[in-house]
Amino acid sequence: MVSTAVLPPHLVLDPLLNQWLLEDIGRGDRTTQGIFPQGAPAGAAQWMCKEAGVVAGLPVAQRVFGLLNPTVTFVPLVEDGAWCDRGTVIARIEGPLDALLMGERVALNLAMRLSGIATLTRTYVDCIHDLPTQLVDTRKTTPGLRLLEKYATQVGGAVNHRVGLDDAVMIKDNHIAAAGGIAQAIAHIRQRMPYPLTIEVETERLEQVAEALEHRADIIMLDNMPIDLMQQAVKLIREQSDRILIEASGNITLHTLRPIAETGVDFISTSAPITRSTWLDLSMSMQAIS
Repeated sequence: MVSTAVLPPHLVLDPLLNQWLLEDIGRGDRTTQGIFPQGAPAGAAQWMCKEAGVVAGLPVAQRVFGLLNPTVTFVPLVEDGAWCDRGTVIARIEGPLDALLMGERVALNLAMRLSGIATLTRTYVDCIHDLPTQLVDTRKTTPGLRLLEKYATQVGGAVNHRVGLDDAVMIKDNHIAAAGGIAQAIAHIRQRMPYPLTIEVETERLEQVAEALEHRADIIMLDNMPIDLMQQAVKLIREQSDRILIEASGNITLHTLRPIAETGVDFISTSAPITRSTWLDLSMSMQAIS
């Protein structure tokens, strides 16, 4: 599967990468600079998968090395989104050895994290690939890594939910309690929200679904509903409107994913591909330049 995911522009990405490089390098790489005090010669390296999975983050790694030294050439041998078997060489790098050695850990950490997310996301997406329901991520992300973690879920085949609170209105249970009800929350927000934001309402009971319908929510989330109740909610919404989108959420697992999709919801949102994924093991080894 070739990914259609899009990374943020360098204007957005570079400050993050610079921060993470500074965290790792600190006041200098004592080892590398100790070996090459007068400047490092050119060298080469390759990246390899030590286990099978979906590769993600190679353009990010390429940028890490480029920020350290623009003369470094990082050549991806696969595209983000490709499934790679154990032992697959996924990139080759050439350039000054100090840049290769100083950038190794940050670049690998990011690519392993993102590849792990993309791999687990693909497992979830494949579970419902023949159904019209789409898998959606959430805002349960690692602080500082949200843009890249959400990029990784796209690489795995999921769709991004809102990236931040300013993307859309989502009225959750605590908002409903604070406002005094769904009707009150929607009324207050509709007076102040800019065009063309949408309103999504989280519901747990059929009465709340009916109230969200009455007050013209754009998206209705069915949160932690048993399958039979979810089926009733979907039927109720579809009978009254063909424009309202339906999202299911709450304790989504691979065991429950397909039965939920079969109720006819448009989206299933879950944090699992991000919060439950493990890193994909990648390694970098130095190579002789011929």
